Amino acid sequence: MTADPREELTEHLGALRAFALSLTRNSAAADDLVQDTLIKAWTNIEKFKPGSNMRAWLFTILRNTFYSLRRKRKREVEDADGSLALALASKPDHDGRLNMRDFMQAFDQLPDSQREALTLVGAGGFSYEEAAETCGVAVGTIKSRVGRARAALVHLLHLKDGETLELTDSVTAGILSNHPAA
Repeated sequence: MTADPREELTEHLGALRAFALSLTRNSAAADDLVQDTLIKAWTNIEKFKPGSNMRAWLFTILRNTFYSLRRKRKREVEDADGSLALALASKPDHDGRLNMRDFMQAFDQLPDSQREALTLVGAGGFSYEEAAETCGVAVGTIKSRVGRARAALVHLLHLKDGETLELTDSVTAGILSNHPAA
């Protein structure tokens, strides 16, 4: 007897919310995006192929929903100064907090496609192949986006060769890492 794939949806909530936050940079908008994604997944569960990657399927729905909403709201500007994104998390009171603020400001300056690729590969634990499938692009395109995004962050953060930021956040450290998740 095959289990209902709907039972697997909740296993991916944390990863979906993190990806949604990286795209929207707004906690309320991210929650709405995850909710819309789950509703679409639930109502279209018959389109899910049993045995395939549920997480990749959900991330694709979330990504497509984000870009559809973005096209509809093209003239709206949300959190232009980044103050809401900075208020999302409170880091411990030490140098890592300042580094996190600097990182978030630099990360927000990246183009959507680079931020998305870096989040999937660096923080989401996706392989280049999985990220490429989720974004609907070639593997080389994902590798290029990740490489350009990391280089841009190094430049924006004024890091010298071999220098790293002191970060308390393992997700952010994963984004800056030179090695993708397997």
